Amino acid sequence: MRTINLFTEHLSRFMGADDLKAIHSEVLSAKKTLLEGSGKGNDFLGWINLPVDLSADIVKGIKEDVERLTSKSKVFVVIGIGGSYLGARAVIESLQSEFAAMEPDRKSPLILYAGHTLSEDYYYQLMQVLDREDYSVAVISKSGTTTEPAVAFRIIKSHIENKYGKEEAAKRIIAITDARKGALHEIAVQEGYRMYVIPDNVGGRFSVLTPVGLLPIAMSGYDIDKLLQGAKDMREMCINNEELDDNPALLYAAVRNVLYRKGRKVEILENFVPQLKYISEWWKQLYGESEGKDGKGILPHSLSFTTDLHSMGQYVQEGERLMFETVLSVAGPRHHVEIPADEQNLDGINYLLGKTLTEINRNAELGTILAHVDGNVPVLRIEIPGIDEYVLGQLIYFFEFACGVSGYTLKVNPFDQPGVEAYKKNMFRLLGKPGYAEK
Repeated sequence: MRTINLFTEHLSRFMGADDLKAIHSEVLSAKKTLLEGSGKGNDFLGWINLPVDLSADIVKGIKEDVERLTSKSKVFVVIGIGGSYLGARAVIESLQSEFAAMEPDRKSPLILYAGHTLSEDYYYQLMQVLDREDYSVAVISKSGTTTEPAVAFRIIKSHIENKYGKEEAAKRIIAITDARKGALHEIAVQEGYRMYVIPDNVGGRFSVLTPVGLLPIAMSGYDIDKLLQGAKDMREMCINNEELDDNPALLYAAVRNVLYRKGRKVEILENFVPQLKYISEWWKQLYGESEGKDGKGILPHSLSFTTDLHSMGQYVQEGERLMFETVLSVAGPRHHVEIPADEQNLDGINYLLGKTLTEINRNAELGTILAHVDGNVPVLRIEIPGIDEYVLGQLIYFFEFACGVSGYTLKVNPFDQPGVEAYKKNMFRLLGKPGYAEK
């Protein structure tokens, strides 16, 4: 099996085998709590079995909708915020060309996003695109009342109905929402939209392998069967292995908690290929919302190297020693680009002739790791064999399982997010929403 691996050889000066041995029983207890559903948040554990329990009819329906809408859509708008769009975007942007918008012969719709911002200029510019291009929409929200996606859907619903008429617009809108209740469910029933269900027992940040993520990913032309197979295989590894050396998710959870207890309060997830930027964005939500509570939690941060070595690299090398690094490393590239010869060699890089860009990039990665370890920063490395649907399915499940175990090891509820509501209450009061003025 092509699988991800976790390497800890650069941690030896910061923690040892005794540290891992001491925390091993806690991690196993957290794993048991997770799998038995005996901890806080146990009503949100449906993601654990999604790779094996997801109905084949749902996957079939998604593929049919993709075929139906692709034939009449140059653009597919995904309306959602947080877990309702980050997971899908992470997979899509990992797989597609960096210049997807400029491809002249695209076979799949270009995915655009809405509902994740309240910027007026953003929606003005989006509407200009939708004026020109044929499009369809997925609106994703359990309640339908979350401000950002609700505002976006109202704007886009009005636009698509004016452009195509209500009957045709209804055929171009898919709602992914609660099975029985909520404003979006009610609108979808009234308007006759195609609907998919967000399972009650799956929280937004764990919903990538539900229609929330699968529909946009499939609409982009990617193989959701391979994505699910990767997650399924990683699930087997995570559930069936008790030893840290045989279970990268348990090892990752253990290392994070050891370093946290040693005063490393910030984790920086780094990549050396720009396609993985939104994996980091999804990861930040996953761990930030899951662990940042009760005055506890590692602060998740991300950097894209080598770009950020020329900015934040200075702080990582010589700033306050409050962080550790997790390098998300890619073993194999998808393409090959050669460095051309230059007789004058004014730029001084002829010494690189004969080397691939991947070889140069890997040496930049290793050089960075060695420099940061010398600078007293613990570094662990997650290596994936490549970037494809199968590997990304593994990576998603790896991070999710490790997050549940890590959260329970930290002694928090990894599956709620009460702090998310604080800003909303103030915003509603400031905007004069009924019932909030007196609060």
